[in-house]
This record gives sequence, structure tokens and C-alpha cells, in this order.
Amino acid sequence: MKKKIHFYQSINTKIVFIIVMLLVFALQIIGANFVTTMEQKLVGNFRSDRQTQMTFLKSTILPLLESHQSEEETETNPREEINRLLMEFSGNNITELQVVSPSMVIIGISDSTQQSMIGQISNDADVRQAQLTSTSVTKQDLDPTSQARRWKIVEPIYSSTDSEEFLGVIVLESNIETVYTQVSEITMTFLQSSSVAIILSLILANLVARALTKPIKEMQIQTRAIAEGDYSGMLTVYGDDELGELAFLINELSDEVAEAQESIDSERRRLDSVLTHMTDGVIATDRRGKIVIVNNMAEKMLEVSGEEVNGNNLLKILGVEKELTLRRLLEEQEDILINAYSDGLPTILRASFSLIQRETGFISGIVCVLHDVTEQEKIEEERKQFVSNVSHELRTPLTSMRSYIEALADGAWQDPELAPRFLEVTQSETDRMIRMIQDLLHLSRIDSGKSELEVELVDLTELLDHVLNRFDMLIHSTEYEGKHYRINRNLLDEPVFVEMDTDRMIQVLDNIMNNALKYSPDGGVITGSMRQTAQSVIISITDQGMGIPKNDLVKIFSRFYRVDRARSRAMGGSGLGLAISKEVVEQHGGRIWAESAEGKGTTFYLSLPYIPFEEDEWA
Repeated sequence: MKKKIHFYQSINTKIVFIIVMLLVFALQIIGANFVTTMEQKLVGNFRSDRQTQMTFLKSTILPLLESHQSEEETETNPREEINRLLMEFSGNNITELQVVSPSMVIIGISDSTQQSMIGQISNDADVRQAQLTSTSVTKQDLDPTSQARRWKIVEPIYSSTDSEEFLGVIVLESNIETVYTQVSEITMTFLQSSSVAIILSLILANLVARALTKPIKEMQIQTRAIAEGDYSGMLTVYGDDELGELAFLINELSDEVAEAQESIDSERRRLDSVLTHMTDGVIATDRRGKIVIVNNMAEKMLEVSGEEVNGNNLLKILGVEKELTLRRLLEEQEDILINAYSDGLPTILRASFSLIQRETGFISGIVCVLHDVTEQEKIEEERKQFVSNVSHELRTPLTSMRSYIEALADGAWQDPELAPRFLEVTQSETDRMIRMIQDLLHLSRIDSGKSELEVELVDLTELLDHVLNRFDMLIHSTEYEGKHYRINRNLLDEPVFVEMDTDRMIQVLDNIMNNALKYSPDGGVITGSMRQTAQSVIISITDQGMGIPKNDLVKIFSRFYRVDRARSRAMGGSGLGLAISKEVVEQHGGRIWAESAEGKGTTFYLSLPYIPFEEDEWA
């Protein structure tokens, strides 16, 4: 997801800000040092000039003061000369000059407007201090009239012949405000120049920042595209510096990620194809047992959809959450059998579990493989049932035979009435076992593929008519004396030729007709019918017997299966006739099935493929 970057968060702004702040900081240091030094230099020069002027003035006025002190008569008046000299010396930033006598009387002043002060007592405290301390006074203060800064020097004057003779004081006042004004002007000029420099540096810094951030923005766009799965873009390498090297590495990374992603996608497609076309169901979970992957076969086996089960608990979907816990599953990983429904039919699934572990041993998930073992379980159950049925079927006649033989051995053979009857039962049971073993051998040969058909082209209409005629004669024999059965025919008018093994097909028809007679009540009607379709001929044999329950209808072709076991055994059935019939019909490429209504009778259908022949083919 693209995150909005504010102006103040931009690296361009940060670079410009840093450059400008560094420049401002440097200018601040340089400016402060420059202005301070300039001010000190100008003020120092100003004071030095004033001190030089004071020295010159002192040396000039000293002879006049000595003559004034000695009151010698000269051509000129010393006071007037002093006053004239002071007026000539004023100017050049000197605002006022005064000469004060030892008695604090002003004897000369440079200001022409203040000539009236000559001869008056000076009230200047600095003059008094210089007189008392015999030292010069220098200081900077404010002019009481203009409030401008001024520099004041008060210098005592001593006689050149007698260093202890005090001749007076010279007062020099100068306007130092001009110096500070000059410093201010220089400072203002520096600030203006700094402002221009900052503006120019802003422009330059922005250009530099853009030059730096342009490739970075391109890298940002490219890396976002790589994160979103677009590897087609390439970055422009602007130079051999660090950014150029980084752009080159990102281009290489894009190529490598594209190849890796393509490989991963290929592996994912291959895995999806494998999972989709697997005959086993596969379910993968995370470490908490929540389903994350389920293939189509697993959805079909469990009759669920991927959207429905994703995120749900595996044990809950398998329906074993009450019998099994996730901890036990992780520890034991044993296979379990699950009862489920697929296409509306009950199925048995074997669930095998394996752990998804990292090299460190951390369990990151579980893989459950579902295998449909319905047929295997059915075959296993049929095998067990077959062994049980064969054992039971053989044990019953053998037990009966043993009983009769023991009776004969105990002397019943001498009884002319019992001995023949016992031998007859023994022979009957022996024949029954022989028939059963022959049927088992027949099924065994069919199962092993060793039973070969001796096919020939046979008129099926004639064959069915022959079988029905034979049973028609049978129901009028002494075996069915006292019973009244009737056989109806709905045969085709024309012959239908089918390639078949005549003996095997007669065996199938005999089995069906025998069952129809066995289970039909006295006076029942058995109907044999035929009909034709485009590629097959269908034979149906209908009885009016007790019928077959709906739940048993799909099982009647299983080996040793009987709907009514007691009655079937009493009638001498082995439970293998319909199983053999089914195998024989399927050997012929046909199909056999039954329809029944309980209490109303049963219809067995036999469908065999045939090829119609044209009349000219027989010419």
C-alpha cells in the first residue's frame, strides 16, 4: 500500500533544510565574529586617535598654560591664545574641548556658542577626579543633551620644569556614536549579503537535493513495483557513485526476484496441478490445526467446498473432534478411518497425518491425506464373509454327513429301513458340496482370468425359447407334482444373433429360472420376454414371488448372499448362482440387474450386445 509522504517528511526538504541550516549557522558564527572584531577595531582606532589628539593638544597648550601660570607679559593673551587654539582644534568628531585651571576655572572652550562659560567654575566631576588623583580619566557615556554615545578624556597637565606643579586639566569630548553607526551599517550590509546568500543557497540546495532524490524516487517507485509483482521496469544508472551502484543492484535484484517468482509460480502451478489431479484428498493446516489448503478430491470426498472449510478446525471437518485431540494427533500421527458420504453414497476414508516441521523442529502445520478405502474395506469384509460363508456352508453338510455316518457305524447300516435313507442323505449332502466346490472353482477361474469363452454366433430367440420349453416340461414332472406353475413367452418374431458361449449362457438362464420357480408361490406365472435396442438385446424373466427388499436389491449378486437364508438353504441354494451369472454376463460384455417390489415379484434383466446382420450378408 502506497503511504502518502507529507512535504515536511520528504528527503528533498530535509536535505535543503540541512544545507540551509548549516549555511545559516556558519554565517551566524562568521557574522558574530566579524562584527565583534570590526567593532573592537573601529572603537580601538577611534580611541587611539583621540588619545593621539589629546597628546598633541597637551603638548601645544602646555607652554601657554605655563605662561598663564607665571602671568608673564607677552605679545598675546594666553587665554585668548588657548581659546583660539581650542577652537581651531575642534572638529573631526571632537565635540568639545575645555581647559580648566587648577582652581577649577574654565579658561578656554572650543564651542563658540559657549564662550560665556570662560571664567566660570567647572562642575565636571571627572575634572575634579583628575585633579585630585592626578591621573587621566577616560570613559564612554551618553551625551545628556543628544543621548548619543561620546568618548571623554580628562587629562591633567603638569609643568615641564616641575613635574609636581599642576597647571590644569584638558577635557576632550568626541562623538563615538559615528563608530557604532558605521558598525551597524556594516552589520546591516552583512545581513543583507547573508540573506542573498541564503536565498541563493536555497535554490542551489534544492537543485542538489533534486539531483540526489530523483534516483531515490525512481528506486522507490521500482521497489514498490517489485513488491507488487511487476518486474518489468529498469532503473537508469546515472553514475558510478553509491546511488548508481544501488540502482544497478536493484536492477539485478529485480531480475533475480523475477526469476525466483517465476520458479515459485511454476512450482505452485505444478503443485496445484498435482493436488488437483490426485486421486487422494489432501488437506493442509497451520500449526493450530486451521485448514489453509484443500484440494478438489478432498472437497468431493467430504462433500464440502474450499471456502466453507478454510479457517475451520481440521478435526471438526473430519468429524473426529470428540474422539481425537490435536495434541494427541501431533504426538501419535496414527491413521484413522472416517465414515463419510460421497455423491450421496456412504464411503470409508483412511486419514493419514504427517507434520510440517522446520529444521529447528518447530511444527508449522499438518498435512492430512484422505484415501478412499471403501472398496478395500468392502473386499476385506467380503473376504471375511466369504471365508465365514464357505466354512458355514461346508460345515453344515459335513456335520450332517458325520452324524449319519456315525449312526451307520453304530449299527444303523443293519436296519433295512434307516440305512438306505441315511445313505441317500449322505449322498445328497455330498452332491451339494461338490456343486458348491465346482461353483467356487468356476468363480476362481473367472477371477484369475483363466475362464475362456467358447463363443459362437447363436440365435438368442431360439435359445431362450429352448430354455423356457425345458422348464415348461420340468414343471409338469414328478418333481413339481402338486404345484401349478405357468410359463409365458413374449419373444421376438425374428431371430437375433449374438456371439456367446452357449453352455455358459444356458447356465445363467437356468440359474434365473430356478430362482423364479423356487420363490414363486403355487400357481405363480413366470414370464420370459425379449426386446431390442439399437445395440443390444434385453431378456427379462419375471416371477410373482415374495420379492426382494430394496436394501438387499444391490447385494443379491454378491457371493453367498441370501435374502432369506433359512429358506434358501432349505431349497439347496449355495448363494453363488447369481454371482456366477453376473461374472458370465460381464464376460460377454453385457449387464445383468434386477427390479423388485416386495410381495409382488422380481424381474431379472439380461442385456447382451449384438450386431445386426443384413439379409444379403447371408447370401
